[in-house]
Amino acid sequence: MKCILLCAGYATRLFPLTENFPKALLKVGNKALLDYILEEVNSIKEVDSIFLVTNDKYSSHFSKWAEESNNIKPITVVNDGTLTNDDRLGAIGDILYTIEKENIDDDILIIAGDNLFTFKLNDFVSFYKTRQAPSVCVREESDINLLRRVGVAEVDSEMKIIGFEEKPAEPKSKYVAYAEYLYPKSVIPMFKQYMEEGNSNDAPGNFLAYLHKKLPTYAYSFSGECYDVGTIESLAYVNELYNNKN
Repeated sequence: MKCILLCAGYATRLFPLTENFPKALLKVGNKALLDYILEEVNSIKEVDSIFLVTNDKYSSHFSKWAEESNNIKPITVVNDGTLTNDDRLGAIGDILYTIEKENIDDDILIIAGDNLFTFKLNDFVSFYKTRQAPSVCVREESDINLLRRVGVAEVDSEMKIIGFEEKPAEPKSKYVAYAEYLYPKSVIPMFKQYMEEGNSNDAPGNFLAYLHKKLPTYAYSFSGECYDVGTIESLAYVNELYNNKN
C-alpha cells in the first residue's frame, strides 16, 4: 500500500501565515500539523512508501521537513510544478500526477495534509480490508450549515454509498465525507479516465461521486474528531485544543 499526502494547495484563506510557508507545516500544539498525520500513517504496516505532493512554491519546505523527520517509512516529495493558485492542478489532478510520475501500481491511501483527526487509521484500514472496495471516512453531523459546505454521502444499511454530492443545497444525508480515502490498485486507471472525460480536477470528493456509480464504494463511520484546518479561526481553535491537551 502507498500513501499520498495532498499538500499542493496554496491556502489563501490563511494568508499571511501561508503566503510563503505551507499550511501542513504550521504548528498545532508543539509540532507541525503534518506530523500528527505522519504518526498515524506510520502505524499502518501495509504502507511501505509515502508520497507527498506539493507545488513548486512550497516544495523546498517539505523537502527540508522530510530530510529532518527521520521517518521510519520512505517519504518522496513530489513537486507538481505549479507556482500560483491560478495554475494549480487541483487535488484530483495532483493524485493523477503523482500516480503517473511515481509509477504507482498498488492500493493507495490518500489523505489531505490539512486534516487533523483523532480516530485511528488502522481501524479504517481494517474496514477497507473487509470490503476490498473503495472507501472513505465519514462522520454523522447534525449541523445543516456544515452539511451544505462539504461532501455528503448517502449510504444503505451496509454503509455502501448510494449517493454523493459536494456542497448540497439540500443535504440528503447526515454523513460528512472527510479527505481520507482508500482505493484498491484496480481503481488507479480510473483517475486518468475521470480526467479524460473532462470532470472537475479539484475537490477529491468529486472523484468519489463519479466512482460510486461505477463500483461498489463504502463509507467508514469513525468515532472521534476530524478538523479541516483551512482558516485562521480553525487554526486558532485546534491550537487551543491541543495546547490544552499538552
